[in-house]
Amino acid sequence: MQHDPIVFTIFVVFTGAALFATLALYARQSLLIAYIVLGALLGPSVLGVVTDPELIRSISAFGIMFLLFLLGLNLQPQELLRMVRKTTQVTLFSSLAFLVAGAAVAIAFGFAWRESLLVGAAVTFSSTIVGLKLLPTTMLHHQRTGEVIISILLLQDLLAIVLLLVVQGSSHGGFQFVDIARLLIALPALIGFAWIAERYVLIVLIRKFDKIQEYIFLMTIGWCLGMAELAELVGLSAEIGAFIAGVALASSPIALFIAESLKPLRDFFLVLFFFSLGAGFDIGVIRHVILPALALATVLMVLKPPVFKWLLLRTGESEKRSHEVGFRLGQMSEFSLLVAVLAMENNVIGREASYLIQLATLLTFLVSSYIVVMRFPTPIAVDDALRRD
Repeated sequence: MQHDPIVFTIFVVFTGAALFATLALYARQSLLIAYIVLGALLGPSVLGVVTDPELIRSISAFGIMFLLFLLGLNLQPQELLRMVRKTTQVTLFSSLAFLVAGAAVAIAFGFAWRESLLVGAAVTFSSTIVGLKLLPTTMLHHQRTGEVIISILLLQDLLAIVLLLVVQGSSHGGFQFVDIARLLIALPALIGFAWIAERYVLIVLIRKFDKIQEYIFLMTIGWCLGMAELAELVGLSAEIGAFIAGVALASSPIALFIAESLKPLRDFFLVLFFFSLGAGFDIGVIRHVILPALALATVLMVLKPPVFKWLLLRTGESEKRSHEVGFRLGQMSEFSLLVAVLAMENNVIGREASYLIQLATLLTFLVSSYIVVMRFPTPIAVDDALRRD
């Protein structure tokens, strides 16, 4: 009897993840590193045990949405708006600095100016997944460090969507400003819809049947995924839709119960996400881009913490908080991977430039997560004194 490929893949991923997580903990390494390395070993370019990493990545997209949904549940809308206004300058000035640095590295290694500019643009973002996966839940409950990080990442995600629109427009002969106008209209419209639906429909139903926990679980999952799908339909990302869905419920007394209920589901899909990152990488290309990727990753990881720290200090944040935020945002982003793949598929950049971005991103994931796990409180810290859930 033939085995089901999906069941076999899930079995391989989680059995291997359990083994590699054990080795990682003994070696005092981040669990995220274990998942990425496992994916690279079992992916098509090495052992070939998992032959379709895109299937895993598609499934794992739910983990990203649930993560953003849970983050939104812990943020009061008024406080979030206040922090976004405060961190706008930090996000814009830091993005400009990283763009220049990334483009300069690419130019130094002989890439064309157009490719170099896109490399610079792709490295400006920090990872929502790495940054928030390593952020203790206690920092999300009205604590300033979590609010600063989330507001910066939210603004970066909006910039990343604009960049994706630019890449898609370039592949069709030019940039369409109507897309940006649609984006500026879609975001407040989606927020308004979420507020009305939550106040007059969702909360009414939840209060009526709040004794049936299964119903609440189903309603919140449907709400999260429905808002994610609606966001994609209006030109935004599914992650932003899920985040807005969470923020809309943040003032509800049932928000804490929902957050605790969805944590295991979130972690299940996030393991698949990090595994898919490693599995989707072509190991054979490394020798062509290893030197520029190492240079790019090093420059970004050296530059990002002090730049964020300096900018945050100028907004009045404490030195300790600015220092920690800088390191927690010291990597590149999953959006960098998406930009690299999309730009290559649309012939905006060449194969080597795309893999330069991808390899540099994975390197920063590995090193940055290791630094954060070893130096700051995280849910997966190997040191008991630093472990916070």
